[in-house]
Amino acid sequence: MTSAPIVVHRPSIAGGRRVTVHSSGRDEILGTAYSDHDLVVFLEGAGVADPEAILDDPQWVEWRGGPAHEFHAA
Repeated sequence: MTSAPIVVHRPSIAGGRRVTVHSSGRDEILGTAYSDHDLVVFLEGAGVADPEAILDDPQWVEWRGGPAHEFHAA
């Protein structure tokens, strides 16, 4: 695997970060997270077991365009 299957994209101008998961050869948008709680809920819905445990694991989650765990407007 060349990149993490879960991507938390850069913060938007309005705040929040788009979350995508790469599965079955394509990217699926899970939604826009405004907090770690939102992110965990999206990942649970996508079938990730114990999502809180992987948020800081770069093999699973790539935080793009800003520091991890920050969701405020760009």
